[in-house]
Order: sequence, then C-alpha cells, then structure tokens
Amino acid sequence: MITHGFTTCLWFDGRAEEAARFYTSVFEDGRIGKVSRYTEAGPGPAGSVVTVDFEINGQKFVALNGGPEFSFTEAVSFQIHCESQDEVDHYWARLTEDGGEEGPCGWLKDRFGLSWQVVPTVLLDMVSDPDPEKAKRATEAMLGMKKLDVAGLRRAYEGA
Repeated sequence: MITHGFTTCLWFDGRAEEAARFYTSVFEDGRIGKVSRYTEAGPGPAGSVVTVDFEINGQKFVALNGGPEFSFTEAVSFQIHCESQDEVDHYWARLTEDGGEEGPCGWLKDRFGLSWQVVPTVLLDMVSDPDPEKAKRATEAMLGMKKLDVAGLRRAYEGA
C-alpha cells in the first residue's frame, strides 16, 4: 500500500480482518493489503491479527483490533456517491445485510456499527437547485425516505 496521503484507521474489537474482507467484497475495486499479527511480545495472542490494510474506491484504510474500549458513532460516516438506482440498491443491500440497520435519509449502519450515506449524485444537484421550490420538494422527499429512491426524488423535484 502507498504510505503517503491519508489513511483512515477503523477500530474493531477482534473483527478487523472480518471487516476488511467484508468491505473489500462490497466494492468492486476493493483489495486487502498487509496483514500484521501480534508477536510473542503481545499484547494480543501471538499470531492473531493486529491490523489489516485495505483499500476501497481508492481510499486507504487500516482495520485495527484495538479492543472493546471504543466503538463507532454516527458522528463519522462515509458517503458513497451513486450514479444509478442500481448502485444505490447494491450498496444499501450489501451494507445492511447480516445485522446492518437502515436509517433515515440514505443513512445506514453496517453490521460493525459503521455509518454510511448511500447518495444518488442526482440528489446533490436537486437539493442545490437555484429554484428554491424544486430544492425544497427534493429535500422534503429525501427526509421521508430511508433508502433513497431516485424516481421518487425526481417526481418530487419536478412537482409531479
């Protein structure tokens, strides 16, 4: 993995390798990099995973088995910009499977508790339209949805 730029460190309690494998399976270009393991020096059991480097959508991550002290909150989330409803559906289904939770307005938590926003790119144009009525209608439609529905957003935006 490249060592310059930014790398997001995600803290897990013993599930770092499972999480990295899951995330790299969700995104087409996902890949696992270096896996580091504890030595006899500890503090974890020798041979168990300390960190897993991985990359998805060009973003570098390290999954760390840091223990139970910290967990994810909604204060940090990752946005996935989608060009189509099919993409929205794919990411929504994969990230909510096996214990993930749907949230409002395109937000969800995956099975590890990490928050994501699955956003159709057309929504960004709609809610920032210079016509305040169109932007209002699109925003109100979004606020009433869990998984974002591009056709529903368009209908609202157009006043249909």
